[in-house]
Amino acid sequence: MNNRLFIIGAAVVVAIYIFFSSLYVVDEREQAIVMRFGQITDVRTEPGIYFKIPTDFVDTVQVIEDRLLRYDIANMRVQVSGNAFYQVDAFLTYRISNARLFRERATGQLSVAEARIGASLDAALRQVYGLREFNAALSDQRAQMMQETRDLIRPDLAELGLDIVDVRILRTDLDADVSATTFERMRAERLAEAALLRARGQEQAQSLRAIADRQAVEIVAAATRDAEIIRGQGDAERNRIFAAAYGQDAEFFEFYRSMESYRSALANTGTTMVLSPDSAFFRYFGSTGELPAANPNLAAPIAPALVPELPATSNEPALDGLGIEETAAPSLTLEDGSELTPTVGTEAPAPIEAPAAETPAPAAQ
Repeated sequence: MNNRLFIIGAAVVVAIYIFFSSLYVVDEREQAIVMRFGQITDVRTEPGIYFKIPTDFVDTVQVIEDRLLRYDIANMRVQVSGNAFYQVDAFLTYRISNARLFRERATGQLSVAEARIGASLDAALRQVYGLREFNAALSDQRAQMMQETRDLIRPDLAELGLDIVDVRILRTDLDADVSATTFERMRAERLAEAALLRARGQEQAQSLRAIADRQAVEIVAAATRDAEIIRGQGDAERNRIFAAAYGQDAEFFEFYRSMESYRSALANTGTTMVLSPDSAFFRYFGSTGELPAANPNLAAPIAPALVPELPATSNEPALDGLGIEETAAPSLTLEDGSELTPTVGTEAPAPIEAPAAETPAPAAQ
């Protein structure tokens, strides 16, 4: 009885082992390669439950990936046309499209396949970058470069049963030495541009300053000319009035000038003068102290001459711009105490009758 139970149990165990050893499951993310004595007999790409000869001594099953796989390459130093260097990060996505070739030529190992992928991607990137100028990788040619890289490595990796889906360039940076050189070149270009703009600004500033200085000199010269003309006309009019006044009574004019000289010379200045009593300076300090007789024939009142107006020109400033204010004409006081105010115009004022000369009183004895 016990032996029978032992035999039945052993038979059940063997049956279970045979059942499970002949059974294998293919997931939807996997492929299965069935080999008999090391030779490939079947490839299962569809998900499901499959059977094979029991035990692994006859039929063996190798499960490989059926998903998109990714391979990355980082800090790759590539040279472009012109002997410049870039630091490149890139990756590619691939799928095992032919499991039979993958098993035969890559032993079914991803490590072997990725070594081949890395070598092919490195060579393709160097070839693509080497055909272009320095700025191509940073321009709109980047998409074309990635497509060219994928097309270059596709035929080579197809021999391993791999299908390259896409190639992407993640980063393209300048090498440290190239970056420093490029930065210095860009800095020099910006400095040169700034110097050019600064020079143009200074040129325009000097031109505007020269124009302003010239206009200032012209305005000052015109104002100075007008002022000198007006001053000369005023001096001429003053001299004419003095000459006319001197011609009316020369003796009185000499007396007035002597009085002014006495006032200036004999003021309280602390100066001592030693002069002869008979000198011309003391002409009106005689022993009798008499004044000379007045001239009974006075001339007609003095009429100021007309001041001609200056011609107005387009480049001369007006008198209002020069700060010159019009003032009233000076008045002339006559001997009888009346004032004569000259009128600037075309007509002279009416003559004033001269008062009768008075006989001087006899000097006291």
